Amino acid sequence: MESPTGLGTAGDVLHAAGQLFSARGFAATSTHAIAQAAGIRQASLYHYFASKNEILLRLLTGTVSPSVETARTLLATQAPASARLWALCAWDARLLVEDRFNVGSLYLQPEVDDDYFAEFHALRRELREAYARLIIDAAGARAAVLTDLVLGLVESVILLRRRDPGGVDAQTPGLVADGALRLVFVTEQESSAAYRRGAELLISLPHADRSDVRIL
Repeated sequence: MESPTGLGTAGDVLHAAGQLFSARGFAATSTHAIAQAAGIRQASLYHYFASKNEILLRLLTGTVSPSVETARTLLATQAPASARLWALCAWDARLLVEDRFNVGSLYLQPEVDDDYFAEFHALRRELREAYARLIIDAAGARAAVLTDLVLGLVESVILLRRRDPGGVDAQTPGLVADGALRLVFVTEQESSAAYRRGAELLISLPHADRSDVRIL
């Protein structure tokens, strides 16, 4: 049978689960419903994923792993910290804006607190630490207390999409990144330079593509 999404059977399952989890919630979605939406038998689903928890873990890590990879690259890059911070915020927000089913909305599902999702939480901690390092480098140690505010601004895209699906667009990531620099007291002149250099950094990322110009 041909893959409905062109992503292969595992991809079809993740696609179906992302849609159903976001629309119905994790607890209210059965593996039978996921298999049916993916166009396979329920028994076949377990050939690719051991449990519903594993499917959710794959979806959650998929929303964070690209940003962690980007953060690692930016931390190793010789560029002004404010530009690297802008680039990370814009990249991170763009992933949340473009995620088809707003899977980030599942972060607050009570099931995600379970130890099973330790890999996801470890990735989020690493991402937070990267934000903190860039914030300190850009605005000094006293600004470290603003790390969670910056992360909250980036992830506010998730709630905006839930309240008003049409309320975010291709310009949102850049606006979020601009706002993050203001939060950590980067001056207007520095912000302008950070935007220009940050845009260059995004386009030059090894795992980026030319579509990244959409957030500039």
